[in-house]
Amino acid sequence: MKVISKGKMWCFAIGQFGWSLLSALITNWLVYFYQPDTASQEAGQTLFIPQGRVILGVITIIGGISALGRVFDAVTDPLIASLSDRSKNPKGRRIPFMRRIAIPFAVITVLVFWCPVNSISAVNSVWLLITMLLFYLFMTTYCTPYNALISELGTTQDVRINISTYISVTFFLGSAIGYAAPYIWGALTPSLGRVGAIRATFIILSAVGLISLLVPTFTINEKDYVTTTPSEDNAFASLMKTFKNREFRVFVGSDILYFLALTIFQTGLPFFITALMKLPETFTTILYVAMTILSFVCYVPVNILAHKYNKKRLVLIGFCGLSAAYAISAISGLFGIGGIVWGILVVAVAAFPMAILGILPQAIVADIAQADATETGDNREGMFFAARTFAFKMGQSIAMLIFTAFASVSPETGLGYRIAAATAFIICLLGAFILSRYNEKKILGIIVKD
Repeated sequence: MKVISKGKMWCFAIGQFGWSLLSALITNWLVYFYQPDTASQEAGQTLFIPQGRVILGVITIIGGISALGRVFDAVTDPLIASLSDRSKNPKGRRIPFMRRIAIPFAVITVLVFWCPVNSISAVNSVWLLITMLLFYLFMTTYCTPYNALISELGTTQDVRINISTYISVTFFLGSAIGYAAPYIWGALTPSLGRVGAIRATFIILSAVGLISLLVPTFTINEKDYVTTTPSEDNAFASLMKTFKNREFRVFVGSDILYFLALTIFQTGLPFFITALMKLPETFTTILYVAMTILSFVCYVPVNILAHKYNKKRLVLIGFCGLSAAYAISAISGLFGIGGIVWGILVVAVAAFPMAILGILPQAIVADIAQADATETGDNREGMFFAARTFAFKMGQSIAMLIFTAFASVSPETGLGYRIAAATAFIICLLGAFILSRYNEKKILGIIVKD
């Protein structure tokens, strides 16, 4: 089999840019669009669904739909992974799935924000529920085979670290461009109105995402690099075998908490910036892009350190660094300090941890998957990545419920946003504690022995 070149690694990484951009539109702007704050409403944002605490007196409509979408997404992960692992397509087990689903994935991203009634309506709530379920299904159908290729294309630990580094670069680029949406819709608002401008912006960005999704499917011949025997296990049996791996369970436990905290932070960032730091919404883009650029600067040292030191230690440092950024967000806007100072502090503290956690967790899962295949002889790379996403998406579902519930607490004072950020701080520290139980020496010993 061929050894993948750096050029092909970048072609592969462009696919991550595509799905991270589409995902960023949902993660960053769904709540902002459907549960807008006072400033957004004054700027012309239309209300499409009931606001406030409306389900069981606690859960908001948008929070409940988002959480249900994540639960559905988590359930479909192992099913898609099983179909991919068991595929006998002559063109490969992964690329055919990615190519077929790219267009539906991009289209449904736009339709999430294109509800049929231009006012508060139960019809819009039903529309949002259906489109969100489809969005997560299509994203899973692309991302699960894509992630499995990280382990399959990365035949050595060094290659896996390099691939993880490249896709981390494109992930942050996609997320940054997703955060840049206010600049685009700001320019379009005078001619299209706020809602029309936002929708037009998402059409443009989804088209860019679609092209990126297709790049690896037309530039990489899977069969040139991967030779594996399709798994014979059904989805349930394969999932159970995957979770029998003790080191994987420990890693996933920490990962759930990491993504729970990260989702609270990402969803809340526009509100932290506008409601707590008292900055214009365009500063969401400025600060996120600044964080991304600074993270890129950290990618080279992180890559070098990952080749010299164990990944577990670096990830623990990343957990602690992000916890500090969440704590700063919780107290931002207080003590008479200007909002821009708080924003700079968050950027400076979060950049290096984001570089670590953007690169190394994927490489750790690939290590565990390879070690398991070495011991069992069963190639279930797709299921390992799907099991990981199954677990952390459950955490993300809880995060959406937590944030939207907190966001409805005294939004005029920002109290709920502060509680959400403080909660993310505590959860992230707990994730670091669980990760400390991961036995990396055992996993690497199996791989090196192989």
